[in-house]
Order: sequence, then C-alpha cells, then structure tokens
Amino acid sequence: MIVLAIDTAGVDCSAAIYDVAAGKTLSVVTEMIGKGHAERLMEMIDTALDDAGLPLSAIGRVAVVIGPGSFTGIRVGVAAARGFSLALGIDCVGVTTLEVLARTYLQAHPQKPVVVAMDAKRNEIYTQAFSAAGAALDTPQALSPDDFDALVTGFSAAVTGSWTEHKEGALPVPDRFDIGMVARIGAEKPADAARPKPLYLRGPDAKPQTGFALARQ
Repeated sequence: MIVLAIDTAGVDCSAAIYDVAAGKTLSVVTEMIGKGHAERLMEMIDTALDDAGLPLSAIGRVAVVIGPGSFTGIRVGVAAARGFSLALGIDCVGVTTLEVLARTYLQAHPQKPVVVAMDAKRNEIYTQAFSAAGAALDTPQALSPDDFDALVTGFSAAVTGSWTEHKEGALPVPDRFDIGMVARIGAEKPADAARPKPLYLRGPDAKPQTGFALARQ
C-alpha cells in the first residue's frame, strides 16, 4: 500500500509518499511557510508524487494531521484529505500532532513514558501522555501549567514539545511535525469508515469584533 501523508496543522506545509510494503519513505516535500497552506498544499502533493515517480491513482490511503494546532491550517489539510479519499475511493485516517511528537521523541529515547507539551498560548498547554511503547495513556487535553506539572509527576515521564522551550517574554518556538512519521503512524492505523475531523481542544483565537454591527432596517 502507498500512503500519502499531509500536514498543514502548524508552521509547515508538508506532503510525503510512503511505501508500506517496503517500509520506505519515497518522497518528502516540506516548507516552513507559517500561513497560506491552502495555496501551496496541492502543488506540494504533486511534487511529492513526481519525486516518488507515482501517479495519484497509486495512492491507497491518505493520512492527515488533525491537530491540535492551527485552527485554519487543520481545516485545509483535513478537507484535502477527505476530498482525495472520496475521489479515489480509499481510506483516510487522522494522526494527531501529539502522536507525532511522542513517536518522534520515543524513536530516540525509548526508555520511559513521555508527555507531549505543545505551547497552546494563553498560558495553556496541549498535552497527552504516552507509554515507552507509544501507546496513549490518556486523552488529548488543554491544561494550565500547574495541572500539566501534576500530570508529568503522576506519570514519572519525560517531556517533549514546544512548552519545554517556553520562557517568559521569549518568542515562541513552533512545534514542527515529521511528515515521514505522520506517514508511518497513518500506515499503522486500522481502517475507519468515519472520515477524520479536526481535533480542536478549544475555540479559535480569532474573535468576532463587537460594536460594529449595522442596525437592521
């Protein structure tokens, strides 16, 4: 099976092609763009397919990063993945940013559980705990720093993610998600009849303006 992996959940816009039978990533295209994922994603998917020497019809599954992360970016990737799934009649699975960060860390440090800590702004942390084997130990959640510290202590776990770089007044360090790891995790997931949907742990940062509504005539 050939897997197309897509990530638009953070500062990167990424696509990868993964050959499950060979256990090999055939191509990776990624660029740190910050925003504008909708304008770049299809071009990057085309480039990934060209680099792998495969037509779109060769894809047997789509894996897409579903968040938590950028509210708008997540919607771009999920919509594209669901469109490919429908058009090609293939499986589509969701992979969380927390899973990707945990598995990437455990690949190099497999000795103990790990708690992923993404800086969610507003003095909150997107977090989830994973065993040394990569299995989820709880559900994704947004926590205060105090509650997060209690979670880490409870699991006696290592910590990975952008919150570990958090310093008062410092510029935030964005989390970045290994698109090759997204593809591998997506290949392992069981097929699910339900198409993936965005994982939002809170509402969008943008709020509608008040005080500017026009009076009804």
